[in-house]
Amino acid sequence: MAAHLATMPAALFLLMLIPALCSLGRAMSRDEKQKLRTQVVEMFDHAYQNYMDHAYPADELMPLTCRGRVRGLEPSRGDVDDALGKFSLTLIDTLDTLVLLNKTVEFEAAVRRVLSDVRLDNDIVVSVFETNIRVLGGLLGGHSMAVMLKEEGQHMRWYQDELLHMAKDLGLRLLPAFNTSSGLPYPRVNLRYGVRGPETRTGTETDTCTACAGTIILEFGALSRFTGDPVFEAHARRALDFLWEKRQRNSNLVGTTINIHSGEWVRRDSGVGAGIDSYYEYLLKAYVLLGDDQFLQRFNIHYASIMKYISQPPLLLDVHIHKPLLPARTWMDSLLAFFPGLQVLKGDIRPAIETHEMLYQVTKKHNFLPEAFTTDFRVHWAQHPLRPEFAESTYFLYKATGDPYYLEAGRTIMDNLNRFARVPCGFAAMKDVRTGSHEDRMDSFFLAEMFKYLFLLFADTEDLRFNVEDYIFTTEAHLLPLSLSTAPHAPSVPPNRTIPQSEQELDDSNFDWTCPNTRLLFPDPAFPRNLREPIRSAVDKSCPRPAPYREPGMGAPPLRAQDFMANSPEHLELLRRMGVSLIHLKDGRVQLVQHAAQAVSPIAAEDGVRFMQEMMELSSQQQKEQLPPRAIQIVSHPFFGRVVLTAGPAQFGTDLSKSSTGVRGFVTVAEPYTGCSEITNGEYVRGHIALLQRGQCMFAEKARHIQKAGAIGGIVVDDNEGSSSDTAPLFQMAGDGRNTDDITLPLLFLFHKEGNILLEALKEYREVEVLLSDKARDRAAIFKGADVREAEEDCQTEATTPASSVPIGQPSESRAAESESEATSSQEDRDTSPSQREDVRPTEAEAPKADAGEKEEGRVDADAAGRSADELLADWRDDLEAFRQMEKDEL
Repeated sequence: MAAHLATMPAALFLLMLIPALCSLGRAMSRDEKQKLRTQVVEMFDHAYQNYMDHAYPADELMPLTCRGRVRGLEPSRGDVDDALGKFSLTLIDTLDTLVLLNKTVEFEAAVRRVLSDVRLDNDIVVSVFETNIRVLGGLLGGHSMAVMLKEEGQHMRWYQDELLHMAKDLGLRLLPAFNTSSGLPYPRVNLRYGVRGPETRTGTETDTCTACAGTIILEFGALSRFTGDPVFEAHARRALDFLWEKRQRNSNLVGTTINIHSGEWVRRDSGVGAGIDSYYEYLLKAYVLLGDDQFLQRFNIHYASIMKYISQPPLLLDVHIHKPLLPARTWMDSLLAFFPGLQVLKGDIRPAIETHEMLYQVTKKHNFLPEAFTTDFRVHWAQHPLRPEFAESTYFLYKATGDPYYLEAGRTIMDNLNRFARVPCGFAAMKDVRTGSHEDRMDSFFLAEMFKYLFLLFADTEDLRFNVEDYIFTTEAHLLPLSLSTAPHAPSVPPNRTIPQSEQELDDSNFDWTCPNTRLLFPDPAFPRNLREPIRSAVDKSCPRPAPYREPGMGAPPLRAQDFMANSPEHLELLRRMGVSLIHLKDGRVQLVQHAAQAVSPIAAEDGVRFMQEMMELSSQQQKEQLPPRAIQIVSHPFFGRVVLTAGPAQFGTDLSKSSTGVRGFVTVAEPYTGCSEITNGEYVRGHIALLQRGQCMFAEKARHIQKAGAIGGIVVDDNEGSSSDTAPLFQMAGDGRNTDDITLPLLFLFHKEGNILLEALKEYREVEVLLSDKARDRAAIFKGADVREAEEDCQTEATTPASSVPIGQPSESRAAESESEATSSQEDRDTSPSQREDVRPTEAEAPKADAGEKEEGRVDADAAGRSADELLADWRDDLEAFRQMEKDEL
């Protein structure tokens, strides 16, 4: 083992040290690389300084509203918030990034802040996985850098392992989660109370993801070796041993979710993306860091199965662990983008190049990697929380091949971040890569990982103050020194466990490393498309029941789903006779429920069953035909295209996807605000984009009224207070059952939260100009190629058009109806998606729309609405001040 240990790092990192002898790409000059490197540092400064100015000591920055995200003070985002523990997450996660970017003064100040301000004994439930990789990893990475700087003698001379003491304190707070019969940790732990007892508010979970339990060994192993306390490494090893024992023995694959008590696989799909990804990563890196050959053997066995069953170059498709030749899905999630980098570490270069190229094509098509995408490049989940995995693989492939093609890929990443994600207070996650709309979110991993890999991509040896090859990157890109491999540690095998014969000796093939293949496999960017034929699963087509026999004189034929109008008293009476009732939901939709016993006759009950089945089939068809979201981009002073609102499309009027320029104009509130009668302020609406309120009549009727008044477009704002595109499915406005070819202007829909942003802009600035389009446009394109700063200077004028008053409360009114069945769900089964590192909420499927006017129950409370407006206005003014400050910075 000692011989392997001495030679292993040199052999392993040979791939990253040897440059390509020749390259098909154009070499990048040192000046170009220096310029890009400087740009990376400027981008980091923009993100980090805004966090420190507007968010610290909160865990994360909310870059759209320029404030910190404090758990409990913001609306819950579900499991995503389990990463937040009121421990200044972003600052800790960023510590070693500061050193890598040569910001030693800032690093020293940041360490002092952590030591003086951060508390770890908070009564709060956090994710064991996220807290381990971000906070414990951040403290250990910061400690590694502090020790290195102290040894240099110029900085951190006062440092006495304080970050390491904090890391041990945190490790001890995480240990109670491992108190299970299997050794697999609970997914959550209370930092103050552990997992047992009612005060912990956790410890009742039964399942965890494979990556959650298998991504502990680097941080816990390093903690044990830094401190000399073997308990941490022992617990991490025990969890890995259990996962290894529970692998499917025929396929040698692991599932995505496992029961922490019984060891049964809860989700049996297997891949290299969300839920499993870093388990494989940590097996190989544990061998590198800790020097235990057993980790390498396990990784190689898994890797052989991955390449046999999951890898279909350039695709990586999930399979079932018991039937590995059967695909489990026809789409991939963005977390698998780390895998080409891991393949470089393994030494398998060709498939790494193939998969990376496929990811690059997806990136160029959508500007960012969507959270999930199909095998033919289509968006499956449209979010992008600024994940760094593609940049990570780009860096490792450049180190392995020396091909400047990957420098250009890095430039593309930077350009897209600056063009589409950069906002005045940082960088905002993309809510929808199709429209360019933003989410008020900048995760800590953006600072911890993205800028490390981009800086290293363009850096030469003399640009770094230490040899990065002396460290290994954790899954959060924290730097742990390889010297830990020789530090004292716990025995690799517990005393009560015997080593199977198969594990006692390692075959020499475990230590074979392939040579880098520097030949660019895809000189033609279109070529990978020929390899990506969509894999489609069979569709279960259900057949409608035949119509029951009707005796002569038994009445008219039953109501058909495609003819149903929710505002028709006749249709509502027919539903009642069939035993079908309507339930008005809070978000404006209508739910259809059938109780056969309430039907007036057995034949009517059978008609009701048939109607419900037709409605479900119609819903499924509408989901397939659903239009993508649209964008409303505020282009006037002081926004200049930086604010993008996600909008729902209409099934009538101008198709913005066929317009290269979109529709641009100033916004005017229509009178009446509902738009349900002739517009009385036509002189202001003419040539403008009319703002309307949802309700009291059908969308097509509103469109006709503002079109008659001379409007060039319309925006309908939801009257359901609190609705938001963050939480509600995309809304699509349907017609009124008549021919709508006469409607020639575009009409878009905004939920209440996004609509209020526009209304508050009108209150603050009487002239607000917007661009209605299929997706957010580049600012340079909006201003027709002119310098954006010149355009901003030219737009410093006061508004002159009077803005109409906006009614706060409206009487009880009708709204569009959307039908769905309670007895049998009309929505397709939803796949579990990644968030943070593991799951992201997918957009829900829409039920069929019958744009009509059923009555609301109750009205909007005017006082509540007023309070909400005041709070929103306060936030808006904070936002406005940030915009003004950015103007000063740019000018």
